[in-house]
Amino acid sequence: MTRKICVITGTRAEYGLLRLLMQAIQDDTTLQLQILVTGAHLSPQFGMTYREIEQDGFQIDRKVEIPLADNSAAGVARSVGHGMIGITGALEDLCPDIVVVLGDRFEILAAASAALILGIPIAHIHGGETTEGAFDEAIRHAVTKMSSLHFVAAEAYRRRVIQLGEHPDRTFLVGGLGVDLISQTPLLDRGAIEAELGFSLGRKSLLVTFHPATLDQGDPADQMKELLAALDELHDTQLVFTMPNADTGSQGIAWQIEDFVASHANARAYASLGAKRYLSCMAQVDGVVGNSSSGLMEAPSLRIATINIGDRQRGRLKAQSVLDCAPERGEIALALSRLYSPQFRQALAHGIENPYGKGGATARIISVLRTQPLENLLKKSFYDLPASIFPDNRPR
Repeated sequence: MTRKICVITGTRAEYGLLRLLMQAIQDDTTLQLQILVTGAHLSPQFGMTYREIEQDGFQIDRKVEIPLADNSAAGVARSVGHGMIGITGALEDLCPDIVVVLGDRFEILAAASAALILGIPIAHIHGGETTEGAFDEAIRHAVTKMSSLHFVAAEAYRRRVIQLGEHPDRTFLVGGLGVDLISQTPLLDRGAIEAELGFSLGRKSLLVTFHPATLDQGDPADQMKELLAALDELHDTQLVFTMPNADTGSQGIAWQIEDFVASHANARAYASLGAKRYLSCMAQVDGVVGNSSSGLMEAPSLRIATINIGDRQRGRLKAQSVLDCAPERGEIALALSRLYSPQFRQALAHGIENPYGKGGATARIISVLRTQPLENLLKKSFYDLPASIFPDNRPR
């Protein structure tokens, strides 16, 4: 009997990472792929990206709409509730043997909560990571505790999942899925990606992606204002913007990008590029600017520099190609100057080691999904770390 593996996706970026895994599940005769689509995939505001999934040849088994128009904190909290209700009904119908989720977004919290209570084992990808500037940090670790299988991208993350009480025998170091995506996707050359974008990259160019840091006390729009002020000085540089995710405070960022692009001939904005166009564009620009995880996890494999702004990704492993700076126009300008310095460009040319591995994550995950015994998968004992690693804090 084939195992039914339900992959749940809510955003364009998440699907980009999951696509090769979904294809591998579909091609495996011992597994049956189910696809549940929700979140921004079904929103006109975010490009109706479920169409990209269908264009890639996948059949979507269930669509669960979540209201995303209200991106206030209360609105996002309500979206989690709506998502859990809808996903519960979908999982009841699909009856999967395992649910696969990736990352840390609020849609994934809703999906994991539903699967946990329905008694469906969860396989979680990219657990153990830290992003101290966003509430995604807490969601990721919460999903770890709900999950039965863990596929992590680096040894430090494997140790952290075990530190959370998960058993080493169920925690698998597989590497980053984004590295697989780069190695197995035929990227477009410069002329082709410019034709796809309808925009010339010019002599200098940057890819800009900035999302709200949801735990910062200030308005995310204020940070975006600082970034745009720094970019406004780059008169000789072409700027490709991708719009922010459906996070708390994202609308204010989106409005600023739209206003900036409308008044700058050297800038264009795109609701969704899709994984192939996004990575193809990344491969042709001088650097990735903003606070997207792609600048940390995928850009190093392409030898592309990253300017990582603010605290959203604080705590994640970073290659030497990543330049951190505060969300302040002067600091961003200094980082841009360093990115274009001859010394830094020379270091990039000599090669950068990506801390998220050299590929093979998809095959490693498939092997576990195919062979892991399902009996007693839901029952977990808390794995305690050896007492010897703790200091002696007895009262004296």
